[in-house]
Parts: sequence; C-alpha cells; structure tokens
Amino acid sequence: MRFAIIGPPQSGKSTLFSALTGKALDPSQSMTEQLTTIQVPDARLDYLASIYDPKKYTRAHLEFLDIPGASLADAAGQAEFRRRMQEARKCDGLVMVVRAFQSDNVAPYRNRVDAKADLSELHTELIFADLEQVVNRVEKLEKSTQKPSKTRDQELRELAMMQRVQKALESEAPVLSAIQNEDEHRIAASFGFLTLKPVIVVINVGEADVAKPAPFEHEHAKATIALSADIESQIAQLNQDDRKAFLEDLGLSEVAATRVIRTCYEAVGLISFLTCGPDEVRAWTLTRGTDAVNAAGKIHSDIQRGFIRAEIVAFDDLKAHTDMKGAKAANKVRLEPKHYVVLDGDIINFRFNV
Repeated sequence: MRFAIIGPPQSGKSTLFSALTGKALDPSQSMTEQLTTIQVPDARLDYLASIYDPKKYTRAHLEFLDIPGASLADAAGQAEFRRRMQEARKCDGLVMVVRAFQSDNVAPYRNRVDAKADLSELHTELIFADLEQVVNRVEKLEKSTQKPSKTRDQELRELAMMQRVQKALESEAPVLSAIQNEDEHRIAASFGFLTLKPVIVVINVGEADVAKPAPFEHEHAKATIALSADIESQIAQLNQDDRKAFLEDLGLSEVAATRVIRTCYEAVGLISFLTCGPDEVRAWTLTRGTDAVNAAGKIHSDIQRGFIRAEIVAFDDLKAHTDMKGAKAANKVRLEPKHYVVLDGDIINFRFNV
C-alpha cells in the first residue's frame, strides 16, 4: 500500500518524510518525488522477539511518496499541482500536510500561516481535479450510450453513477460521498479519484504545541494528527535512549511519526496477523475481513491448498500468560476453520496437509 504526502510549499511535508524515513532532509531533493518503504512499528512483535530471539524479524510495511508542493495562488501553480497529482492517483491514500507554526527562518506560504485555510484550499483543488476527470467521463458516456452496443447497459449504470458523483463534487463533497456500493467503489477506484482515497491530515505545529491535541478536525479525513515535523525529524535520528529522554522532555509518550504510520495502515483497512518461532517473528498484512484460509495463502499457496485448521491465540491472551505455553495451559489457544475471520493481532499456526 502506498500513501502520497502532499501539501503546500513550506508546509513541512518533506521534513515529515524525513521523520518517517529516519534520514536527514536533503534540500537538493526538494523538487523531486521521493519514494520509500517504511516498516510499521508494532510493539507486539517486539514482545514476541524478546521471547523467541528469532533469526529473522519481519515487520509489515507501507510505501510513502513525497510529492513536491506547488503554489495554488495562480493558474500556473494549479496546473503544476494537477500534473503532480497524477502520481498521487496511483496511491492508495493521501497524507495532507499543512503548516501551523511560526518561524523567522521559513517563509510562510502565501504570506500567511493559516492551516485551516491551506487545508480548505488543498481540498478544493482535489475536488476540481476530480471534477475535471468526471466531466470528461460523463461527456464520453453520454455520447457512447446514444448507440446500441453490448456494453450499453453497463455504461448507463456507470453514467448514472458519474452524474451523481459530478453533483457531489460540484457541491464540494468528495467522490466517496456519492458511492453507494462495492461495485461503484470498484469502478470509481479504477479512475484513481483523489477524493475517493482515505485521507490523513497532519497539522505541522510549533514546539510549544506538540503535546496538545489537533487544533481542528478535517471532516473528510480518517484522522487529524498534530505534530512538529522538525522535532520528529530530529528524534528519528537519535538512538533509543536519547529518543526516550527527548520525548519525556516534550511530554510525549511516543513518536508522532509512529502514529502517522500506524494510522495510515489502519486507514486503508489493513490489519496484521502474527507468526512466531525461533526462525522468524513476523507480521503478515491482511485486508480487514479476510478469512483464515486466505490468510494462509499469504504465507504460501500450499498452506492454503492443504488448509486443515488455524491454531490461534490473541496476542493479548498470550502476553497475559507470558508465552505460548502459558496461553495453552490457560485454554486460550483455539482451533478455527477456514471461514474464521482473522482479527488484528491474532497469532496463528496453520495446520495443513498437501
């Protein structure tokens, strides 16, 4: 799964990208797209690793794409923004970064520091970009449905959906608000509509506000997170002991960048099931609602094909009883059939025969 990080110039989105990657900010890359793979922090894996001391330790991961900002103050900037959004259309979600910090060293975008206004402007541009695409599609469908064809009924259904989507966008509502079922969602997703994608809003605040809740919420976002991208970038480059002390001084319980990664993972409907042993402790990524037999296929097609039962214990139950031996003694380990819906944090050992 891939998230595009977008925002106005000087919003701090590239600094956030630095914080997520743990690498120092490279000013020479400020006008180029940067893609990286980031591991999803999971304290459950850390606990299992402390028990098994495995040869291999594998976290789940996400990809993040940092897209250079473009000023929306004029037509040229708006055109550049829409050009850059072609890459964002290929992503599964958006992280929208807006600035809420004052600094004499960083020139403010459009001579203002107004995170709410910047976010509204950014949302409006996403609406316009989608609307342009929808209008073109509606015009094409209106022409093609005038003639009999094998696909005419299907095109008429799509036309009705697209006309509904157009009305929503013209009312400044996202594409998602006009989608009525899974079939429509699948069709809409094939166009890469920006306002169909889950959105995480990051409000980049000053140091004095890092321990405070987000100053406002965005109604179309899955979550709104307040953090200081500059501080997060500094923390990411510290060793664990220094990082802990730094967080305590700021009154924070965890690195905010960790919360961003975890929130993105959840926003696209992902969960992790876990496997553990002396060879490997690993998090396996699933779409929420996946059953046990398809989860087995994530590991190997032979396990899926020869599936017998899934031996499962919830992570919290295992931890409450120290380890797998204790969980079994407390009757917390159970056998589930292929149609069992896997839950986040399930520790699974698949029984199979091929």
